[in-house]
Amino acid sequence: MSNLSLFDLIGKKALVTGGAVGIGRGCAVALAQAGADVAIVDIDEKTGTKTAEEIKSMGRQSLFVKCDVTDKQQVQAMVTAVVEAFDQLDIAVNNAGIAILGADEELPQADWDKVIAVNLTGTFLCAQAEAQQMIRQTPTEGKIINIASMSARIANCNASYDASKSGVVHMTKTLAVEWGRFNINVNCISPSYILTPMHASTPVAVRQRIREITPMGYVERPEDLSGAVIFLASAASNYVTGHDLLVDGGHTLNAWLAPLGREIPPRISPDQESKQMKADLDKMGLPYDANGINPDLHPEIADVFRQAFGD
Repeated sequence: MSNLSLFDLIGKKALVTGGAVGIGRGCAVALAQAGADVAIVDIDEKTGTKTAEEIKSMGRQSLFVKCDVTDKQQVQAMVTAVVEAFDQLDIAVNNAGIAILGADEELPQADWDKVIAVNLTGTFLCAQAEAQQMIRQTPTEGKIINIASMSARIANCNASYDASKSGVVHMTKTLAVEWGRFNINVNCISPSYILTPMHASTPVAVRQRIREITPMGYVERPEDLSGAVIFLASAASNYVTGHDLLVDGGHTLNAWLAPLGREIPPRISPDQESKQMKADLDKMGLPYDANGINPDLHPEIADVFRQAFGD
């Protein structure tokens, strides 16, 4: 096998949860570019269908499956629908996730329960159903990739989000131990702040602060995860399991108070950072300003940052 073919996904069948926009769409496009057929799984039928059509336009098979990942019956039905369309399941990216901001001394239990249900329980239910399918197949094998967060390593958001993502990382390790006997690799990816529609309400000043304290010098985009996803989905990672691949531009390495200096411009400009996020917002039919900002999309995020950084 050549080094190039190690990353070849031609003939592989994949699904991506939370695949309509943002990180999920980026993962789906990356898998399709490497040759896989990709099912888009999401609760947003309108946008998810558009993303499935985009994958088809690349010459790959695709379909949209609506699914609430917190509902075990829906998850099992989703995997069944994907296998009915593709005949098998080789790769699963479990990306569906949410964050509900709020001070932990005041956070309602309902908000805690919802975040844990989607981010942790939902990831487990999907991984379980996907593994059951991979075990039934001939040959018995597969690649499961869970999307965690740098918040699994640092106190970054609030307790519900950080705990859920920490849980994803350790759950990934446990499932890797349990399912290795079936030739199933289970790994996860931990991104930094990433410009998806969830961050469309993040002010310009905050994005600049992220650039200043991130060694690579720009705010992460969904496409910055493409190489990591292809690696963990392909034969190149056959001896990698239980690993949390941190893709954060070095953000978590830095605890300096002063901005980091630069000798040359970063690879990605501010305009390039927001290009795909703007495309996702267009797909969702949502407006934004020249900087790709819509403060009304996630006003809770905009309010938190305004309090910290001002207007």
